[in-house]
Amino acid sequence: MNKIIQSVPNFSEGRDLQKIEQIVDVFRARENVKLLDYSNDRDHNRMVVTLIGEPEAVKNAVIDAVGKAVELLDLRTHTGEHPRTGIVDVVPFVPIKNVSMNEAIALSKEAGKTISEKYHLPVFLYEKSATAPHRENLADIRRGGFEGLSEKMKDPKWKPDFGADIPHPTAGAVVIGARIPLIAYNINLNTNDIKIAKAIAKKIRFSDGGLPYCKAIGVELREKGIVQVSTNITDYTQTPLHQVFELVKIEAAHFGITIAGSEIIGLVPINAVIETFSFYLGLAEFDKNRILDTKICEI
Repeated sequence: MNKIIQSVPNFSEGRDLQKIEQIVDVFRARENVKLLDYSNDRDHNRMVVTLIGEPEAVKNAVIDAVGKAVELLDLRTHTGEHPRTGIVDVVPFVPIKNVSMNEAIALSKEAGKTISEKYHLPVFLYEKSATAPHRENLADIRRGGFEGLSEKMKDPKWKPDFGADIPHPTAGAVVIGARIPLIAYNINLNTNDIKIAKAIAKKIRFSDGGLPYCKAIGVELREKGIVQVSTNITDYTQTPLHQVFELVKIEAAHFGITIAGSEIIGLVPINAVIETFSFYLGLAEFDKNRILDTKICEI
């Protein structure tokens, strides 16, 4: 492949394994597309898929998957911890190799236009593709959720970039855009007190004076009997994972609790792992060229 782009579509279904597999099947055995990963969570009631490939092939795969999700899922009966405005909640396009950000933006707009026309879905453009500053932040577009979307879209400043000015009755709206790599990083706490998770999330997120490039919410993991600080790190080169972990650990200690563990949703850039590895081992001048697997891949 001369050009490689990544897409990480998020679907509002994390419980029905049969429907999950039907959606993921759309990405399998496609020419010039490679399905790298998919994971689902019952408490969040959400699935995250990661794929790479040639830009046109990835775009077409995403369009087909949106159609399958609209066919199978109904947001009117959906409940879960994760904020969402649509059955296909967000579709980022991330330039990986020989693809400029401008090309990724153009691809996101092409996908958005086609999805709105083909499936009668309103589409909002976000991040680098946003058509106005107040639309750049995904959290701002999501605010109010699916349930508040109809009222929100009556406001002229929340007119969709593509499609009708009303939500799709069962699928809501889709948010699509181009962005740099993002890390979805969740930290579990040894407590079932959601107020603590929300207080820590507020303390660490940038919008409330916390870490730059860090978005965070507190959520309940009812099946595990604990709570979680769920974060998106939008630029790991500026706010590394270990900084997020250590700050959450400090804030948790103020409440007399500890961290139960953490998880990464989807895939993570190797440099983010190396930076965290180097921090905890106190390594100096360590990079990916010191990793055996990297050298093997070069053979």
